[in-house]
Amino acid sequence: MVIRRTLLAGLAAVVMGFAGAVGASAQTVSADEVAVPGPLGDIELGNKNAKVTIIEYASLTCSHCATFHEKTWPILKQKWIDTGKVRFILREFPLDPLATAGFMLARCAGNDKYYPIVDLLFSQQKNWAFSNKPVEALLSLVKQAGFSQESFEACLKNQQIYDAVNAVRDRAAQKLGVSSTPTFFINGQVQRGAMTVEELDKILTPLVGN
Repeated sequence: MVIRRTLLAGLAAVVMGFAGAVGASAQTVSADEVAVPGPLGDIELGNKNAKVTIIEYASLTCSHCATFHEKTWPILKQKWIDTGKVRFILREFPLDPLATAGFMLARCAGNDKYYPIVDLLFSQQKNWAFSNKPVEALLSLVKQAGFSQESFEACLKNQQIYDAVNAVRDRAAQKLGVSSTPTFFINGQVQRGAMTVEELDKILTPLVGN
């Protein structure tokens, strides 16, 4: 498949670019730096005027990210985001070309389908990211979200979206010191690793207040 060859051909460049980006970590991070969206803009969930903003940097092929989105995310969304207490933003930090492809497809689907596709890819991560034929498995999966083979291939050949997704990752590494996934910024304060519900509650309760 042409797309498979294209993704594999880009592997060395992506890995080398990522290694260079991670090598430059920021000493301090200002709230203004954290707030800067990527070229495609942020896709927000929750109340724009909430007291608390959570920004997560994740990779769709990261098993720790999948664990967070399986075990913690549903409760975080129901308890804090859907109630208007927390604003949430997911930002792309792909660790490999497959994760880049997954995020590109989520972006191509449009803002309304972005999080449903991300949720689908995390919930089915073992079935595509670690498949012997990951590109074919990814195509089969996103067909559930309305992609055809033609729209799938067109999306993954879109240089603007490819560059924009990787720009988010590179800026996070260079400006914010992100070097692993998941990494969270909660009102600008960094938290690394797949936090549990209990850990999140302990952080969010005093920030949200009454």
